[in-house]
Amino acid sequence: MSKPIEQIAALTIGTVESVSPSEIKVILEPNAPQATALNTGVPTGFPRINGYVLIPNETGAVVGLVVGLGIERSQFPKRTGLKDFGLVDLPFPLRKISLTPLGTLIATKRTGSSENAYSLKRGVSAFPSVGDAAQLPTAEQLRSIIEASSEEDRRVKIGTSTLAANAAVTVDPDKIFGRHLAILGNTGSGKSCTVAGLIRWSLNQARRARTDNSRANARFIILDPNGEYSDAFADYRQVRRFQVSPKTDTDDAIDPLLLPAWMWNSQEWSAFGHAAPGVQRPILLQGLRDMRAGLALLEPTEIQIRRLLLGYKRMLESRIALGPQGYTGTREASNTGRIMSNIAEDTESRLSELSDGDIRSHLETLMTSAGDIANSRHWDGDRSRRDRGFNDFNETDIRNVLSNIIAVIDALPVSSDASHISEDAPIAFDVTALPNQLQQIASDSPVGQAAQFVATLSMRIRMMLADQRLGPVVNPDEQSITFQQWLESYIGKDQAKNGELAILDLSLVPSDVLHIVIAVVARIVFEATQRYRKLNNNNKELPTVLVLEEAHTFVKRGGDEESDNPTPIQMCRQTFERIAREGRKFGLGLVLSSQRPSELSPTVLAQCNTFLLHRIVNDRDQKLVGKLVPDNLGGLLKELPSLPSRQAILLGWAATVPTLVEITELPEKQRPRSSDPKFWDVWTGKEERIIEWKKIVDDWTGIETKYTKGDEAGSNEVEPPEIDDDIPF
Repeated sequence: MSKPIEQIAALTIGTVESVSPSEIKVILEPNAPQATALNTGVPTGFPRINGYVLIPNETGAVVGLVVGLGIERSQFPKRTGLKDFGLVDLPFPLRKISLTPLGTLIATKRTGSSENAYSLKRGVSAFPSVGDAAQLPTAEQLRSIIEASSEEDRRVKIGTSTLAANAAVTVDPDKIFGRHLAILGNTGSGKSCTVAGLIRWSLNQARRARTDNSRANARFIILDPNGEYSDAFADYRQVRRFQVSPKTDTDDAIDPLLLPAWMWNSQEWSAFGHAAPGVQRPILLQGLRDMRAGLALLEPTEIQIRRLLLGYKRMLESRIALGPQGYTGTREASNTGRIMSNIAEDTESRLSELSDGDIRSHLETLMTSAGDIANSRHWDGDRSRRDRGFNDFNETDIRNVLSNIIAVIDALPVSSDASHISEDAPIAFDVTALPNQLQQIASDSPVGQAAQFVATLSMRIRMMLADQRLGPVVNPDEQSITFQQWLESYIGKDQAKNGELAILDLSLVPSDVLHIVIAVVARIVFEATQRYRKLNNNNKELPTVLVLEEAHTFVKRGGDEESDNPTPIQMCRQTFERIAREGRKFGLGLVLSSQRPSELSPTVLAQCNTFLLHRIVNDRDQKLVGKLVPDNLGGLLKELPSLPSRQAILLGWAATVPTLVEITELPEKQRPRSSDPKFWDVWTGKEERIIEWKKIVDDWTGIETKYTKGDEAGSNEVEPPEIDDDIPF
């Protein structure tokens, strides 16, 4: 018997019993390996869940993934070549395995050699038939199933496959980052280490692949809401790290997080201020246009007088609209009289500020008419004594003053037109002046009570600017930054001269604006890549990777419809959904890390083409993840609840076949700060935890306190500044 035939016979373990497009059942021979196969070149565990079996046919060999093991009682088998016919038929346990077809292993001749080389092709072109032999793969065949066949797919090693003779599991960054990656798993399963490892291993391999072994021309932006990654890349030079109120007494180069509010677009402003579409939103958009166009809050006197008289005009019109009850009777007559007196006094105070003769003439006429009518209706003829009240007015009196007001307004110039400036253009302006600008625009608005509508909007903006922690982020004073400087710092300079990594520690950003901050950063990064390709002569994209930790919090599943006035949570989700749909065209890749995939936006998950699945215990999460893979591979995911830390299932576009991979372990210094708290070591004194509440209080409140000996609570002996409502006093 020839050697190849002997090898094939030695590797045969059973025969095919049944075949379907999603499942192949194989009956194992009685002499098939019970626990360890020694005939594959190296000792191999068999049978094992997630192991591999080959079924040769005319196109190569169908690769089956072991998804089930079982025993069936049957008559003692009649073995070929042996005289078992005289035995009494007794129940005999037959072992069976269930396979899921993955692809076809094709053998080709090596160049200049008679040996075969193997490559795996996804999909099955010819299914096996009942009675076909099932074989164990050799060590070389097993590596060919797991290890990538193309050089591109071997660029970055992320781990090994323990069930495939420790074959190297590699990925192509173009595939894993270019079409979005989701890393899913429960807390403590190794997600954060996987994220840090993927970035580190990709950058290291890119440096090695460069002819001069220089820094990779890469851009990774990590949005870190838990502050885990600040020290994970401490050994890298020029890692750009940003944090709210960074420590200044350390040698760590951490820059203050800056996201000036003038960089926000109108949708983000509306979401933050909860601007209603009826009145508030149009006024907000006009205010943003005015501020970006450089219109000063201290406008010319003529513009201020016009705005003042528009307010009086609406007051008098409302009196006329009510009829006699608007200007007769003790109360209403007194109110009307005070309006007339105020008009006379305000116009008189403004006369000296005007240089235009025609406007002065109209204003003097208004002053005289309003003053005369007020004096004629006052009880003692002296309108300065407001404690006495006014007699009833008539409509003719009010219309005379109203016509004079209209004459002055018509003679006055209108506000400068800022319509040529977009409310979304990232043009710097003084954010502290925006609330007053909105109130002034509201006073010009023809909508009654518009000023009341914008009061809450203005208050929210003032509260944001007054927040001691958030104020320096959205309205930096000493740390001013231009838009170009921001792009260079947070996305990266040309050729990554200031480093490949930007880590945004968002752990101290107040929760009520955290969604806005993340949405603004993501939107600016996306639009920057869009405009890069638009202005690039060769229409080339700028490869950039945006990493989002705790993605289920910010890309939250929602049952709401798209609206013109979304909430911050909805707007954050919509931003990432747009990036997921369109980012690939402009070179922007997403890496989403989440422990609750069932709470993620289905739109974003559907756009992720590669998945690294760590341990997932929750049944809802398992059910959702099961929908991400083809039906015939669903059995592979049944192992998710029992996966140990560092082990994950790689599947999708970047994986030739779904693979159980043991992620390469990172040294402790290179891991994100996401390890479990060490209760026992602290309790037993193995590790010290010194508490200095004074430092925490000082940082929390922004007020330096003085600690009095003997006073356990300490005392605040400084005069407090304006206090934010969220400070726990």
